[in-house]
Amino acid sequence: MRVFHATFAGHLDRYIGRLFVASYATALLLVVGLAVIFDLTAHLSYFERWDDGTEPGAWAVAHYYLLNTPFVFLQVAPYVTLTAGLFTVSRLLKHSEFTASLAAGVSAHRTLFPVLGGAVLAAAGMFALREYATANLGERRDALRDYLENQRFEPVFEDFWVRDQAGNHVRIEEFRPHSAEFGTAEIRGLRVVMKAGGAWTRITADRALWQQQGGRWGWLLVHGEREIVEREASRHGVQWLDDISLPPEDISLWIKGRQHALELSFSEVNALLARDPDNAAYQTLLQYHLTFPLANVVLLLVALPFLLGRERGKAIEGVMLGLLCCVFYFCAEFLARELGIEGVLSPLLASWLPILLFGSLGLALYDSMRT
Repeated sequence: MRVFHATFAGHLDRYIGRLFVASYATALLLVVGLAVIFDLTAHLSYFERWDDGTEPGAWAVAHYYLLNTPFVFLQVAPYVTLTAGLFTVSRLLKHSEFTASLAAGVSAHRTLFPVLGGAVLAAAGMFALREYATANLGERRDALRDYLENQRFEPVFEDFWVRDQAGNHVRIEEFRPHSAEFGTAEIRGLRVVMKAGGAWTRITADRALWQQQGGRWGWLLVHGEREIVEREASRHGVQWLDDISLPPEDISLWIKGRQHALELSFSEVNALLARDPDNAAYQTLLQYHLTFPLANVVLLLVALPFLLGRERGKAIEGVMLGLLCCVFYFCAEFLARELGIEGVLSPLLASWLPILLFGSLGLALYDSMRT
């Protein structure tokens, strides 16, 4: 295949591409495996017997880590790509294949095209995997984590407030996403403050159950009362919470945004921003989900030039220098992200400044690398 007089997907590209794929598989097992082992070591309490004598069982722990592995990978994916790129280029240098490519008239930049192309695909795959894993595995993983960490069969969240899609404030004393008693989502201690018909209205209930009403789902209130705040003797009973749109999934998402914000997907952050558009943390995380996958490419641009052009036997020095620059990148990225979440830096600046600074450095190093 030729594009602008350059041959792509030729023998050299396919050979280096196969090397990169094999190196990526090795790096995946190494980096993700170590991350899972470290996490398991830090949570040995998962195997402990509960106070009531219940044993969680090895299968529950294994099932949790099976579901959690894609999310662990998403945390270390740029490291996997960087390691795979270093493995690939080291292999080419070790067998003098890189030198042979240069002698054949193929530039260093062109030779490394399959490696950088693989990094671009890894970045796109990382974004897609986050959306897929969150939508299809996230709920089961979160339920198992609650089961193991809090030693209970039923997740319970206490004393918090949420906003519905219209911005109304809802106070909840206790929320059970899957109540064992009623077989549906349950709220205990509900209080809604909203403006309806130009007047402030308060709705309270001892309990609310997620039930079907006339072909659609809604909250069935137990001892529900509706009161117009500005008027006297305006209190009356109410059976259904028809005034707001707040399904259990939205409540669970709001809780996740407060407790595990970094685990939100791009679509989930978008949904939370629709309810809380001025939230600096969500604005920062929305940009972060766009910039973090780019680290797959940026880290290679920074690290590979230090590896190439080294004398035989001194390649390890280049690897260490490249890795040191990557450590600086992740420190800068972490600091900027936290400042953005806290509202100290603007979300755009906090998310894009590290990637632009180190990306520019990587391009400069890559363009001037010695071969």
